Amino acid sequence: MSTQPPIVLTFAASDPTGGAGLQADLLTLASMGCHPLSVLTAVTVQDTRGVEDWMAIESDWVSEQARKLLEDMPVAAFKLGMLGSIDNIATIAAIVSDYPEVPVILDPVFASGRGDELVTQDMIDAMRKLILPQTAIITPNSLEARRLAEQDDDEEDPELEACAERLIALGCEFVLITGTHVQTPEVVNTLYGENGVVRTDRWKRLPGSYHGSGCTLASAIAATLANGLDVPEGVREAQEYTWQALANGFRPGMGQFLPDRFFWAREVDGVPGEDRSAS
Repeated sequence: MSTQPPIVLTFAASDPTGGAGLQADLLTLASMGCHPLSVLTAVTVQDTRGVEDWMAIESDWVSEQARKLLEDMPVAAFKLGMLGSIDNIATIAAIVSDYPEVPVILDPVFASGRGDELVTQDMIDAMRKLILPQTAIITPNSLEARRLAEQDDDEEDPELEACAERLIALGCEFVLITGTHVQTPEVVNTLYGENGVVRTDRWKRLPGSYHGSGCTLASAIAATLANGLDVPEGVREAQEYTWQALANGFRPGMGQFLPDRFFWAREVDGVPGEDRSAS
């Protein structure tokens, strides 16, 4: 029999476009050599332009989905995306607490690429209290980092380094703040640990707007950790994969581009996996 691939369980909302959410997680994890398990937290009505509506799955259903899987199969990592409700956040926090040796990778999904709001302030507070203390690495963009780290006495937006320090103080081991929402020639992603900056990586900023880039990055990190890499090396490998998926992205509809998570399997002019970013 062949060697069993590492298994990763993702908690996420369904995205019928396949660009983000649960479908993005499954594609990314499979592309990176993992077997993905999935727990549905919400359903959405959306296209490549944005989210029109969404509905959270009842927390009992979330719990039953996860418990049934975890009683049957060993999991090497948990990946958390859009969780849907305060009840779901509490339920998922209780589930992952039973597996303290399994790393939790949190992608704090607060809004769609168009800006459609997907959380309430109470849900953000619940994430801070219940999920962050159990998280191995969180992957916010600059906007999400500031929302998660904001304090009542802040008179202006805190610096991103201060945001990372606050999130680590809440119990998160590592914070990867991405530079996708900062208008710079390069996308600068910075990984923070308890002693400050661990690594900084710079990537050519690609033209266009992409649907599911954050889901792809967080799932790729989950895959690298499940495959045995440590966090700094895994974060680097996951960024490389994500950049290539975006560079080879495509625009099937009237909205954002979608990452090609199986870019390495395509052929361009007879060459598998060739970078199509200029095409």
